[in-house]
Amino acid sequence: MTPAEIMSSDLAGLAQDLRAREEPFAFATIIRTAGTTAAKPGSKALIRADGSIAQGFLGGGCTRGAVKRAALQAIATGAPQLISVAPEELLSEKGVTAGAEADGVTYARNGCPSRGTVDIFIEPCLPMPELTVLGASPVADMLVKLAPQFHWAVVREQRNVPAGGRLRATVIATQGQGDLDALKAALGSSAAHVAFVGSTKKFAALSAKLEQAGLAPEDIAKVSAPAGLNIGAVTPEEIALSIMAELTQLRRQTLPRGEDA
Repeated sequence: MTPAEIMSSDLAGLAQDLRAREEPFAFATIIRTAGTTAAKPGSKALIRADGSIAQGFLGGGCTRGAVKRAALQAIATGAPQLISVAPEELLSEKGVTAGAEADGVTYARNGCPSRGTVDIFIEPCLPMPELTVLGASPVADMLVKLAPQFHWAVVREQRNVPAGGRLRATVIATQGQGDLDALKAALGSSAAHVAFVGSTKKFAALSAKLEQAGLAPEDIAKVSAPAGLNIGAVTPEEIALSIMAELTQLRRQTLPRGEDA
């Protein structure tokens, strides 16, 4: 069951709308309170990429600043955050200061007269990383089938649009049909990773042509060629698997957690 399925219809509807528009956001849930607090355990909110609360209720101004900071951190890193907003005297008893992190909890000061404590879990929901597959080869066809199983959104045409924080990768599996044009398009895009399906010798020849066309050698050197991790792959299925392994490694290094909306 997804978070949207256990939320109010308004909250769930907004979450689905943001997902459809591929906008990052975060869910926030109050998991514990102590003392007098405006919001109670189970209260939820949806937080936009700018840190503003778009829907839901987490209490008054006592929690708003801490929630915004934690939500921005969660969206930027892809890692969930757990914050505890508590009065100064309780922080002193615990031996922590506002802004400190201990045992996975980030502490913030509650300066409101209520003097209550609110613990809030914040979970980022980021658009799926996008994989552009260029070519109509058997390897390209296998990648298109395999990538969604690893939670990659697949497109078949290079898009030169801002990444907006989204991880983008391009795999060129053209097998001699427009290799040079595909490489030029990929290197001119917002893709963080470009991989070429072909031998080292073939890519060396293409690299020389790319340099002649005015592309910077340092940009050309960033292309992963041959594409994929070296697992001794031979068949199109195995080559596609080796490429997905490389993309999984890239993804986990770039977006450690929480990246799927």
